[in-house]
Amino acid sequence: MTIWETIGKIYESTIFVYGLILLTTYALLAIFSFIAVRAYARKDKFHEPDVLMSSPLAPGVTVLAPAFNEGLTIIFNVRSLLTLNYANYEIIIVNDGSTDDSLEQLINEFELVPVDFAYNAKIQTKPVRRIYKSTNPAYAKLMVIDKVNGKSKADAVNAGINAAAHPHFVCTDVDCILDKNTITELIKPVMQEKNKRVIATGATLRIANSCEFDDGVMVRMRPPRQLLPRFQEVEYIRAFVLGKMGWSLLNCVPNVSGGLGLFDKEIAIRCGGYDHTSFGEDMELMTRMCRYAHDNKIDYAIRYVPKTLCWTEAPSTVKIFNRQRTRWARGLAQLMYAHFGMFMNPRYGRMGLIVFPYNFFFELLAPLVEITGVIYYIVMAILGFINWPTALWLLLFVYTYSVMITTIAILWDQLTFRYYKTWREALYLCLTPFMEFFLYHPLIVIFSIRGYLNFLTGKKSGWGNMQRRGFQTTAKVATQK
Repeated sequence: MTIWETIGKIYESTIFVYGLILLTTYALLAIFSFIAVRAYARKDKFHEPDVLMSSPLAPGVTVLAPAFNEGLTIIFNVRSLLTLNYANYEIIIVNDGSTDDSLEQLINEFELVPVDFAYNAKIQTKPVRRIYKSTNPAYAKLMVIDKVNGKSKADAVNAGINAAAHPHFVCTDVDCILDKNTITELIKPVMQEKNKRVIATGATLRIANSCEFDDGVMVRMRPPRQLLPRFQEVEYIRAFVLGKMGWSLLNCVPNVSGGLGLFDKEIAIRCGGYDHTSFGEDMELMTRMCRYAHDNKIDYAIRYVPKTLCWTEAPSTVKIFNRQRTRWARGLAQLMYAHFGMFMNPRYGRMGLIVFPYNFFFELLAPLVEITGVIYYIVMAILGFINWPTALWLLLFVYTYSVMITTIAILWDQLTFRYYKTWREALYLCLTPFMEFFLYHPLIVIFSIRGYLNFLTGKKSGWGNMQRRGFQTTAKVATQK
């Protein structure tokens, strides 16, 4: 064999082993998810939420929501937060130097006035201008922080953490709609865990596009009508219901979504809060919290709740979707580089030996493996070295497997929780994975590589405006960005 034939054989063998490990991992996660969701459903039957919701002795929780130029949706979404069923919580909206009328709307709608507040900056942020509270007792739980723009979500959330009165905080986005029982569901794993300190809890996020809302409350869930948001709905179901619930059973959750997560405030502050220089601040904080726990011999756990507790607006244009996924990919590359000392380091337990290697090989490297594989097989096809029957059978197997895994996640979610009113809607969503392989996944690969290039070149980028369209406040289909 020539040197090029030898290199080709080594490359093909490596890709074969890589793919086999990845497919096996997905199969195991599906099994682990099944076990975890069944266990959750059994526990949930004996849970009495009314006791926890109404008791003033329930653990205190602060809900943090940063806002930058959210004038179109901010009143609607703050009203949604005020409907949460929980006795001992507060809401902090952080106006991060908005240049639109977001702050003015909040002041007028909720009868806010500036107050003297003992703001203790345990985490350094851009200066806080004023802190507002309502003169109306109906909005006693609401606080609004007005601060200088920090050019990142992280800086805004850190200001909220500094002002938070309770030992746990829920981080969400102003464009998210939360289920009324969100806090109750997220705090349950903290209270149920006997032997470990639960430092974070996450839950399933879904796409709000085409759902129906009434005065900040989701009243009818529907699959998104537009194709791009529908692809994202499928991706979220697979990632949360199958992926993160599977990892939760092993106590190996890789990260808690920035759209909705409950965190231990003490540990978050001790490890410095959110990193305002990071493009993946949620992943980065979770990694540092785990690292801090290991360094300080804290036996910790990260748990996931399989219920859908949050609906978020999804990009419906390729331009905005590109911006979002490029930023996520850049954040992942940044995280891997900053914390590479944890890679295969037994000092960090499962985080170093399972979570970090998985993220490195099958999240960070996956787009690079795919694009090099496409280039390699194009060259081999041009040179006439492709065994076409074998190649086509292999492609069909991978395609069928990916459709099967996603379909299982959709059906399992529907069988367990019945979020869609009719099975026709669930089956309609099951058609989407058949197109995902050819239309959606290539976009993910391209935008991920763009994010890596931005990281390597140090291209400047900010929080930005996602150009939201907002929700209608009547029970009609919500329009999206």
